[in-house]
Amino acid sequence: MTRILFVATAGTEDPNRATFPFLMARGALENGDAPELLLMGEATDLMRPGVLESIQAAGPPPLREIFPAVAAAGVPIYI
Repeated sequence: MTRILFVATAGTEDPNRATFPFLMARGALENGDAPELLLMGEATDLMRPGVLESIQAAGPPPLREIFPAVAAAGVPIYI
């Protein structure tokens, strides 16, 4: 099992960049790895109530559909 730290710096102003660290963390979980997330700068706003649910990137599923797998697996999120 490999530990991987994904760093997020984008928030609501760039839904694509805000979504990808969570998407990659979910993929790492599916691969049997141990992801961790570090939210910096604008990305810290994603943890405010209601914000995460409003993020929709072009292409991948909405962040509200990705986040539950990350949270259920107990992925550490550092803010």
